[in-house]
Amino acid sequence: MQAAILDAPATLRIAQVAIPEPGPGELRIRLEGCGVCASNVEPWEGQPWSSFPGEPGGMGHESWGVVDAVGAGVTEPAVGDRVVALSGKSYAEYDLARADMTVTLPPKLAGRPFPGEPIGCAMNIFRRSDVQAGQTVAIVGIGFLGAILCRLATDAGARVIAISRRESSLALARSYGAAETIPMHDHHAIIARVREMTGGRGCERVIEAVGKQWPLDLAGELVSEGGRLVIAGYHQEGPRQVSMQMWNWKGIDVVNAHERDPAVQMRGLREAVDAVASGRIDPAALYTHRYPLDRLGEALAATRDKPDGFVKALVTFS
Repeated sequence: MQAAILDAPATLRIAQVAIPEPGPGELRIRLEGCGVCASNVEPWEGQPWSSFPGEPGGMGHESWGVVDAVGAGVTEPAVGDRVVALSGKSYAEYDLARADMTVTLPPKLAGRPFPGEPIGCAMNIFRRSDVQAGQTVAIVGIGFLGAILCRLATDAGARVIAISRRESSLALARSYGAAETIPMHDHHAIIARVREMTGGRGCERVIEAVGKQWPLDLAGELVSEGGRLVIAGYHQEGPRQVSMQMWNWKGIDVVNAHERDPAVQMRGLREAVDAVASGRIDPAALYTHRYPLDRLGEALAATRDKPDGFVKALVTFS
């Protein structure tokens, strides 16, 4: 099979490697595609703890496809079933997954791309946010995750204020239900605008979905006294500084919403499949760029640079 191998920072090679064989409790998926996650960018660029070359298919973890082989003890999903999986080497034509870390896709989703892992993340983040009807929710950073959270919070009866750099992102937020939008350009102007919108109180819920220092600082400023700050951005560039004095004085709850318990991850994935199949969430407009495997480097560069109109890249296999 063809698989992408990261040989050095920003240096990918497409190699012919052996197709993996499923062990007990595993299945093999002939992949239709894999989403490109923003968390891939730093490893692709090279981090101090990185080692090279990486494993074939490494970094890819937003996969879907068709089961083509199963290991001992696996009765379902069965060969021929179309599934979404939580696996980790999906920048390749085939990947292995534990059978209990897959969800069979229903007929309603036939022919539709389904990078389920990030949608499942959104479902888990939303649950941890504990958004209630009548609250004001600020979402800082509108990309794939932020847009889905706009829809979920709006449908829960909250008023959503979306804050992001690009006008195209703000337009996206409005299309996914945001009631108000603010360009993310001037720190103090944003705080003043949110206070004006909330009668000086701030927001009962603030979800930071960028993963950088300034948006984290801004998010802390926007939370109301006794509110909840939900950190959904993936902070992997090193230590962050926070205003513990402010957080402490406000008495806010701070939630790191990245789930590591496989059972919780699977709960989110099942909820994601149900939400898209039922029409509660329609992510189709978020899949803005598609690339073959041999252009994975371009997909990662676009994920980093975010050209106008970019939301999410998919690597797809014919």
